[in-house]
Parts: sequence; structure tokens; C-alpha cells
Amino acid sequence: MSDKAEDRMISVFLLDDHEVVRQGLRSLLEGTGMITVVGESGLAEEAASRIPALKPDVAVLDARLPDGSGIEVCRSIRAVDPDIRALILTSYDDDEALFAAIMAGASGYVLKDVRGMDLVGAIRQVADGNSLIDPALTARVLDRVRNGPATAPELANLTEQELKLLALIAEGLTNRQIGERMFLAEKTVKNYVSSILAKLGLERRTQAAVLASKLLGPDGKPK
Repeated sequence: MSDKAEDRMISVFLLDDHEVVRQGLRSLLEGTGMITVVGESGLAEEAASRIPALKPDVAVLDARLPDGSGIEVCRSIRAVDPDIRALILTSYDDDEALFAAIMAGASGYVLKDVRGMDLVGAIRQVADGNSLIDPALTARVLDRVRNGPATAPELANLTEQELKLLALIAEGLTNRQIGERMFLAEKTVKNYVSSILAKLGLERRTQAAVLASKLLGPDGKPK
């Protein structure tokens, strides 16, 4: 018997902070007779704990949530169970979010203005193990990871993610604002800031901001 998505019922988990959106998605998906919604949530933390236990074929994740992001949930659940496929559903079309989704292991990135049956098709594709992300974009992300090391000795121990966060600290953004920009929970940003300060041998984020302004260019890359 074929194991293709069209030959079996696909199980889906929905993560969106708007109940009306979740109800609409559930109605759309279950109305096809090919998809069953096994769970839903409006909060990132709750979804991250429930999804691995429910083991859906596909998790449809809203990118921005009150307590974090679908991209962070994607990273979390795939660390526990790589067989769970993730489809990021978002209102925002920008490279940074797409890069974050790819790095988190998402199989697809779909804008919320997608037509209903196109979303159904995307879920079926992802359930079959296919990626909806352009391979050229994936290559760009990998190139960025490989070729983006810090050049200044002071920054040598920082990861690519920490460098991005350091640049936002230099802009004067708060942890909450950084979290929204980078699709991370505020507590995750706080942990990153602590790590950055420790690696740089600093005590305050203002010191990190001053150092960043000296060592990072306008694009956030090491000078």
C-alpha cells in the first residue's frame, strides 16, 4: 500500500494565537476528508510541549505569537522528533524570517494570504516529505552560515545568531523587540544576551552596545 499523503489521512496540529483563524483552518482542512486536526494551541510554549506527544504528520505554525514564535517551536519539536514536519504560516514576507525558518528545519514557509486549497496542497506536499522552500534559498542560508565568521578577535567566539543579536543590542532594542525581530521568545533572548556578555567578558549590555558599534558595520556584520 502506498504511503503517499493522498492515500492516507494526514494528521495536523494548528498553532495560531487567533481562535477564529484556528477554527477556520480546522474547518477548511477537515472539510477535505483527507486531513484530521489532532490538536491546536494559541501559545508557543504549550504547543512545543504538546506537539511531540501528539506526533502529527505536519505542524502548521504561526510565525509570531504572544510568547514566542512558530519558528522557535519548529526548532524545539524537531529536536525532539525530526519526523514531524513543520509548515510556517505567516503574514510577513522577509528574508530574515525565511532564513530563520530554514535554520529551524521547517519544510515550508507560506504566507497567510494563501488560497485555501493551495494550503491543503502545501500540507500534503510537506506530509510526503517534500520541501516547499526553494533550494536556492537554502543554499544562500548555508553559504551565510559558512562564510559569516567574525573577523574581529573579540567576536571570534560568537555564533552567527549571537552576532545578529549583538547588532540589535547596538541599535538599542529591548529584549522583547529583539525577540520580535528574530522570532525568538523573550526569555530566549535574555539567555542569548547573558551568553554574549559572558563570551565578551562584559557585565552590562551597554558595554556590549559600545563594543558592537566599534566592531560591527551598518549591516550588522563584523568590520
